[in-house]
Amino acid sequence: MIEHIPLTERQQRIDAAGLPRDATSQFLQAVQAWEARPAPSTLDEDSALVRSVCHQGRQLLARLPLKSARDATQKDVAHVIFHLMADAAWRFFRHHAHPLYRDLTGNGTRPLRVDELAWQAAARLPGILPSKDELRAESELLQKDKDGLEINQGLFFSHLFTDRAIGSHLIRTMLRPLPQSFEYLDEFRKSGRVQLDKALVEAKAQAGFLTFQNLRYLNAEDDTTMVPFEVATDLILMHADLRLGVMRGGVVDHPKYAGRRVFSAGINLTHIYRGKKSYLGFLTKNMGFFNKVHRGILPPGPDSLDVPLDEPESTVEKPWVAVIETFAIGGGCQLLLVADYVIAESGSFFSLPARKEGIIPGLANLRLPRFTGEALARQAIMFDKLFKVETPEGRTLVSEVVPPGEIEQAVERCAANALGAGMVSISANRKALRAQAEPMEALRQYLVTYAREQAFCHLSEDLINNLEKNWNAKERKL
Repeated sequence: MIEHIPLTERQQRIDAAGLPRDATSQFLQAVQAWEARPAPSTLDEDSALVRSVCHQGRQLLARLPLKSARDATQKDVAHVIFHLMADAAWRFFRHHAHPLYRDLTGNGTRPLRVDELAWQAAARLPGILPSKDELRAESELLQKDKDGLEINQGLFFSHLFTDRAIGSHLIRTMLRPLPQSFEYLDEFRKSGRVQLDKALVEAKAQAGFLTFQNLRYLNAEDDTTMVPFEVATDLILMHADLRLGVMRGGVVDHPKYAGRRVFSAGINLTHIYRGKKSYLGFLTKNMGFFNKVHRGILPPGPDSLDVPLDEPESTVEKPWVAVIETFAIGGGCQLLLVADYVIAESGSFFSLPARKEGIIPGLANLRLPRFTGEALARQAIMFDKLFKVETPEGRTLVSEVVPPGEIEQAVERCAANALGAGMVSISANRKALRAQAEPMEALRQYLVTYAREQAFCHLSEDLINNLEKNWNAKERKL
């Protein structure tokens, strides 16, 4: 959250680190000029004021040592500067995020995915929203040395989701197939197999199989896997002859688990620590890949911000089976929450170690309580509870537990059972279940909080402390 810094404390606290008085005074004058404006003005006039706040604030931060090398006084000075900039941006987006979205998307007739929207908005608001080049340069820093260019992205998207028409439109946009998916579709239809970078998608009879292949990192998710995973999902959903999707982890080459399949180790913590995990990746994963498994894909067609919002969802969707082998941690566990049937290898487990990581576990806070009840969900998310698949608590997410040697037969049985009835009823029942459990409006409201709070978590000192304490992150290499 953004901390309010009282006017009477600002100069004294900022001057404590010995920064040039003229520079600190100019920064605080820029902040006060923004706060003192009588009413919101035009985008250009207000953005000039906020850009001045951000520019001068970042210049002051650049005069300090790297973030991880600062002493307590320098940390407090940086804290004050950071929160004054964030407060200015938050108030700016309160008035200008919605009109900007309408302008960039042509009132919703030109849909923009999250990343495309971020870059186009940055081009309109340089110095307030970071550009792709600025974030590429910042990614060379360790996460603990970043001063938070991405925070304004979180504030921007949070404000977008506060508007029902805009938030719903952006969710719908992220359900459209990726352009890359159409490039692979003919190959997939003809050969029944497409090898993507870190993902394999295969058609076997009437089932589509998505195999995670980020093998070095135990099939963890990071910025390099999200597009391949989403493309594979698109291909299964767009292939007219496939009626079921199956998600499974590939055989990993990690010494501890060599020769074994692992469903997913969750988010790639090494990439986070090394500064290679983007904030936008959190949004694109949950609104793209994960939500397509949950809701299906939106076929190409016209859209706008004026469409009725209470009509039934018109996605093309199919049932999904998740196969847990060894473990499903973090994002892997989150996938269980959007699957229709979960087959687990005996001896495997799932968990959501959000507290040990220091981030919000995606949409699990929205979805997990439906399966386990809120008390168990709180234990899982905030107190590191691990669920063994054979236990009654584990069975709240797991449909079937089988010995390791019987996984293939269990998948075949499940597919035969699911495919024995028509697809119309399966799709209709999925939509009907979702209408009462998680209507799109509930998702939009959740994303208001998630978009903002995840940005602060992603840039927090607690995240770094947790990774170094619980993950031995300093010793791990890319």
